[in-house]
Order: sequence, then structure tokens, then C-alpha cells
Amino acid sequence: MTADQGLGTALAAEHAAVYAYGVIGARTTGTMRVTATAAFNAHRARRDQLRALITSRGGTPSEPGPAYRLPVTPSTPAQAVELATLVERGVTAAYLELAASPDASLRRMAALAMQECVTRSYGLRPEIEAFPGMSAAASPASPSASPSVSSSVSSSVSSSTSPPASPTSPS
Repeated sequence: MTADQGLGTALAAEHAAVYAYGVIGARTTGTMRVTATAAFNAHRARRDQLRALITSRGGTPSEPGPAYRLPVTPSTPAQAVELATLVERGVTAAYLELAASPDASLRRMAALAMQECVTRSYGLRPEIEAFPGMSAAASPASPSASPSVSSSVSSSVSSSTSPPASPTSPS
């Protein structure tokens, strides 16, 4: 994956995260709405940073989809937490390959974005994956497997204009 492809993958994930947190914020109250608003703002800032970076590198940033298919439509606080956790795990996975870029500034940005996502996810549901952003099959216990971030936020949010995602476990 080239750095430009990695930036595009991360941008697509951020677009999806902004959409998902908009839904979460609209369907929750109290502390969860405050949390969702803070996450919405953080993902929007990352999205804007990625758009500017892609443009500065001579690329054309992708536009967000008009709507995204959510794996969970939150109608309870528990469902809102589930969706937010899935989103954070998916965005973490989207930045994973960008964190391996030969460009030190891109590696740093990706590592910080992943750290923020894992921190938000842990704040919602205090559990940590062995290797955040990597599927269980891609962990060092399975050396032949490699991480895949081919579809941004693949197990959490997908564009409504794309075909339905095949059932997968959360990243």
C-alpha cells in the first residue's frame, strides 16, 4: 500500500466515523451525547487534517458518502456504546498500514490517531485487544496471516452506496 492509498483509506474511515457519531449523538442523551459529540469533533478534525494532507500531496480527497449502513442502529445506550466501539476499532484498523509508511510524519500521525481511537474505545468499553487494529487472525499467534484494511471501518460502518459487507467479526 502506498502512502497515498493509506491516506485515502484513513480518510474513508474518518468519513464513516463522522457519520456514525452524528447518528449516535442524535440518538442519545446525557453523558453519552457529550462523549459522542467529543468523538464526532475529534474525527471531524482528523478528517479535515487528512483532506488537507492529501491535497498538499497533489491528490484529490474523496468525498463522504451520502449515508452509511450501520451495523447497529443505536436505540439504547448499550447499542450506542457498541456502535462507537466498533467505529473506533475500524478506524484504528484503517490507520494500521499507514503507520508502516516510510514517511516519519505519516507514521507519527497514524500512531497518534490509533492511540486516540483506542483510548476512546477503552473509555466506552474498558477492554483492550492484544494488538489494536489487527484482526485476531492477523496477530503474531498466526504468523501467516496479514492485516487487511481493504474496506474502511469494514466491520463497523459501510457506505450505503456499496454492496452489503460480508459478515465479519469486529476488528
